[in-house]
Amino acid sequence: QVQLMESGGTSVQAGGSLRLSCAASGYTYTPYCMGWFRRAPGKEREGVAGIGSDGKTYYADSVKGRFTVSIDKAKNTLYLQMNNLKPEDTGTYYCAVDLCYSDYDDLRLTPSNYNDWGQGTQVTVSS
Repeated sequence: QVQLMESGGTSVQAGGSLRLSCAASGYTYTPYCMGWFRRAPGKEREGVAGIGSDGKTYYADSVKGRFTVSIDKAKNTLYLQMNNLKPEDTGTYYCAVDLCYSDYDDLRLTPSNYNDWGQGTQVTVSS
């Protein structure tokens, strides 16, 4: 059974930084993609960033240069370092993992391509 547990969300002022963590267990997908997604109030869930088992990282255009995704395989933990946060980054952040053969970032960032999800952690960025 796949288990994903996010942590690290909190309230922060614009321009600040946060690091989210996702403790993962039980997944045996090969190859896999593990990613971060978010749902802003009144909006659909969208892909933010992720990493494949090939080590390739991918980012939504809105976060490139500000967010960094990484994985500690020894700890089975996915991280999202978020710098220069903006109010539009506000939302519930989820991690997800699934089998992944695609090399296309757009497909890797598509929420419907993932079946295993965590419960989410709230990030609020105030101006």
